[in-house]
Amino acid sequence: MLRSRLGGKTDWRALGEALFEGLSELKGPAMKLAQIVSQWDDLLPADLADELARLQRQAEPMPWARIRESLEAQYGELERVFTDVETAPFASASMGQVHRARTLDGETVVLKVQYPGLAEVLESDLAQVRRILRLGRWFKVPQARLDALFEELAASLRGELDYRAEAEALARYRSRYAHLDWLVVPQPLLSLSGERVLAMQYVAGTPLRDLESADDALRQRVAGHLADWLTDELFTHGELHADPHAGNFALDDRGRLVLYDLGAVIPVPQARLVQMVELLEATLVQDPMAMDRALRKMGGRQGEGAPLALYRESAQAIAPLFAPGVQDFGDIRVHRRLRELSPRVWAAMDRLQPPADTLLLSRTLNGHYWNLVRLQARLDMHSRSQPLIAWASGAGS
Repeated sequence: MLRSRLGGKTDWRALGEALFEGLSELKGPAMKLAQIVSQWDDLLPADLADELARLQRQAEPMPWARIRESLEAQYGELERVFTDVETAPFASASMGQVHRARTLDGETVVLKVQYPGLAEVLESDLAQVRRILRLGRWFKVPQARLDALFEELAASLRGELDYRAEAEALARYRSRYAHLDWLVVPQPLLSLSGERVLAMQYVAGTPLRDLESADDALRQRVAGHLADWLTDELFTHGELHADPHAGNFALDDRGRLVLYDLGAVIPVPQARLVQMVELLEATLVQDPMAMDRALRKMGGRQGEGAPLALYRESAQAIAPLFAPGVQDFGDIRVHRRLRELSPRVWAAMDRLQPPADTLLLSRTLNGHYWNLVRLQARLDMHSRSQPLIAWASGAGS
């Protein structure tokens, strides 16, 4: 059924549409996993990636009656707290949906409401995800690494269930970046928040995914701010916003970058950052042996026989983005080359074996990279990366 009658080629769009229809009715881990996979733009066929990307913004909302149950469990009678709660969500995703409301004192707020019963079904859903991950054996990934990947995903999903932790992250990020006049983090309203409902200041904005056709100067300013913030987040504070899909970022009416959804924030130890920069440096000088040593130092490359040709081709694909001068992230030649490399990377997975604890980090950075691609960013990555390489050299010595 997946092959067209003309030429026997796989109909990836039809498959994507079928997956969207099925997965959009689910909540929790299964849909979350599909959303994560949809961000691997350089791995999936374009038509399939396009359809799965709809899961990031068009998830089927849960009926208002069920959502109201969760709100009443948090607040009691809603009329005692709000003059109005919009019954139609303006955003819905894998773990919850967002409704606008107006408090008794007239303030407009947003309520992020976890789907009722999600915590109770999480473990059974994770069992299904574990079965899905067994497909990794097709790529000769050892069971121990599949187990580690599962535990990383499970810990991330379990952490997202507690909205009090997200409220704390919002408060931490607001304090951390209060000095930046181009960055906005919505204020959490702790008195109205709980474990399953997160209330926060309403900050209107145009989603990053809708900026692709915006004025070029505006897109370049947003791209620069996004790159600056990511660098500071990683190398100054040792944390990373780990849910990089385009709907979690916006531009407000003052031209400021807005950060939404801090439910997934991961720590990034300095030692791991040093190792990753060392791998980047080896890649940029296109030294396959140094790339292999860096990957082994990180705890990867367990198989026999270093894939030197693959290292060399990967370096040749990535290095142009870091060449001196301004580089164009909208250059389709770079994306085409990365996409062509993906099957070979998977075929060599039994020898590459990247450390399990870097998979979420790598996936996140990959998602942020594609946000820069969507903005058609033009950045001087050489100037941006050189201080980091110097820092890693000093920190690792």
